[in-house]
Amino acid sequence: MSSKPPLFCLGQVVATPGALQLLAEVGRHPLEFLAQHVTGDFGDLDEEDKQANLASIAHGGRVLSSYRVGRNAQEASWKLWIISEGCNAEGEAYQVTTLLLPEEY
Repeated sequence: MSSKPPLFCLGQVVATPGALQLLAEVGRHPLEFLAQHVTGDFGDLDEEDKQANLASIAHGGRVLSSYRVGRNAQEASWKLWIISEGCNAEGEAYQVTTLLLPEEY
């Protein structure tokens, strides 16, 4: 787990069946990725998207992270998204954080 402090509250955490199946197949735990997401390690995003996430955390808006979950070359393209949304402009806690596969969006 990360030793960084959380940047925001996740709210209710939910996951799609596809995301849970993928994580089970590769032997990874959802908390591993949630810890990265909530502390500002947004995964495989470009710098512009990372800055947009930080602005969303400060001013209210959706936060998206994208992680490669595979453990070998064959699985390298397998991705997990985490989206936190439902935060108001005052920066209060997010209502929901969802783990999902990109194709489920």
